[in-house]
Parts: sequence; structure tokens; C-alpha cells
Amino acid sequence: MPLAPFLPRPSSLLPFTLLALGLVALGAEAQPSLSVQPGTAKPGDPILVTVRGVDGAPSGTLAGRTLHFFEASGAWQALTGLPVEQAVGRVDVKVEGPHPRAGEPVKLAGTLDVVEPGFPDRQLQVAGKYIKPPESVKAQIAEDKAAFAAAFAQPFGPLRFERNFAWPRQDRITAPFGDRRSFNGKLQSQHFGTDIDGNTGDPIYAANDGEVVMTRECYASGNTVIISHGGGLFTTYFHMSHFDVKPGDKVKQGQKLGLVGKTGRVTGPHLHWGVKVDGLWTDGLTLLKLDFFGNPEPRVATASGGSGQPAPAPEAGAGKGAVPATSSVTP
Repeated sequence: MPLAPFLPRPSSLLPFTLLALGLVALGAEAQPSLSVQPGTAKPGDPILVTVRGVDGAPSGTLAGRTLHFFEASGAWQALTGLPVEQAVGRVDVKVEGPHPRAGEPVKLAGTLDVVEPGFPDRQLQVAGKYIKPPESVKAQIAEDKAAFAAAFAQPFGPLRFERNFAWPRQDRITAPFGDRRSFNGKLQSQHFGTDIDGNTGDPIYAANDGEVVMTRECYASGNTVIISHGGGLFTTYFHMSHFDVKPGDKVKQGQKLGLVGKTGRVTGPHLHWGVKVDGLWTDGLTLLKLDFFGNPEPRVATASGGSGQPAPAPEAGAGKGAVPATSSVTP
């Protein structure tokens, strides 16, 4: 299995970008544009949408899900995800924002390719109490569920970090996101995190800046830490043996959160690292590849709009796998 190296700087992906014509007089740098990362996605991936060249907060949808935008370094961004049940094929991306020179709104639209995820099947043996919890723990399970819901119900706001995400610890990946798990021979759940190997007592680090919104001993996830990173994005750290943080703490990327353990429903010591975006559990490996702060080149640049000019050719680097896009601007 691959290794999870600690604190690499993720490389920028080539997203697809939708360039709007019709605002030539404003200069190329002011033309409205829409970028989506990753350029090709899998069910369960987090998706970063960046809009430039509009005069205020845009609105829009991706695969029918409403996008919630926040200001980000001269642009507007939104984070969402594709559910693990998302069908393979193309999904629509539609965005509308205020025109930089008033008048009718800018409208941008395109499609995103969704490919097979290849989720593996996995057989696990755990204590019987985790398959059919006894009556004595059902109250705790309900309280755990309520605590998770409260932690994820943070007010929506801008990003709390200034660097791309990094691994929370360095070791072997023992189970990827999305594998379908059978416990003691019976299919029970899908794995909504990345398991990273470790020995009890090994350190765990914050994947990025944020605020601790929960530390709790839970029945299934064991000792758990949840960090809010803004923009509806959270990272979670399960099965810990020890906490070094508490709710309300502001943490920095690489700050020690606690220690690896084997608390909760586990077969041995490890870190289960989870990523929740816009209410969906998503793949942390894809989060690590998203470039929040670059100015990525367009993967596709085809458009028709108010200027009557022909659509531009695809940008250099578009390459294989580019997807068609359309956009329009009302002058």
C-alpha cells in the first residue's frame, strides 16, 4: 500500500476552466471564469469551485447540489462533494454572478466527468458488541450522534487556513476511503475515511489550520477530534489513545493533536482520518491534491457569448481527458 508522507506540499491539479467571452474591453485578467478541481472526479471526491471576474457573491449548483460561496484571495470559492452513490458520467456545473459592469448577470456552465471509483471489498473481524451493541450502550451511541451533529453545525464562513492540506501522520495506508466493509461476515457499512497505520502512542498532527470543535470518547470512533477549517470543511481523527487539544483551541498545520490508539470499533491501533465537506464524507487523498491558493491554468477553454467571437482553442496542458464547457455573458 502507498505511504502517507507527513506535510508534503500538494501539487496543483489542472482543473477544467470555463472562460467567458464578451468582456474583452476589461482585459483578459478580468474575464469571468469558472474552475473546478479535480478536473476528473470520482464518487466520494471533494470538489473545489473557483469563480473569478464577477462583482459579488455568485450562486450555482454542481450535480444538482447548491454551492455555498465564500470570498477567497480575489475570487469566490465553494466546496462541495460527490456522494459515494453518484452515478458515473457527466454532471452539470452552473454558476451565475453579478456582471462587473452591472446589467444582466454573468452565466457560466459546463460539465465534469465522473469516473468509476473502484471501491474495494474488505472483510473484518471485530468484537460482537460492535455488531449488535447491547442496550446498555445505546444511550451513549445516541449521545455520540448528537455530539457529531453539533460539531458539524458550525456557522458557515471563509477558510481558516492559508496553506494546502497535508497528511496528519506518516505511515502506511492500511484502508482507503470508500471500501465496503463486512464485519464478521455481514456487510455493515462503507468506509468513509483513510486508515493510516501506527503504533499506540505515535503522534497525530493537524492536517491544516482550524478550530477544534469536538474532543470526545465515542463508542464506535473511540477518542475523537474534529477540526473546523471553514467553508463547510472538517477533518476528523478517530481511535486516539490521548488528546493534546480541547474544544475551542485554534490549531496550526502540523500541530500535535494527540496519539494513535485503538479505542472504539477497531482491529488494531491506527488513525482513521476523515474529511467532511458540505455535509458529505469525502476522500482525504483528493483533498490533499486540491490547490486552494494557486491560479490554475484552464483545462478547457471553449465558449460562446456576447462578443460574437469564435470559441478559443483549448489551453496548453488541457490534454487527454478534457471535458466540454460552455459559458455566456450578457454585455
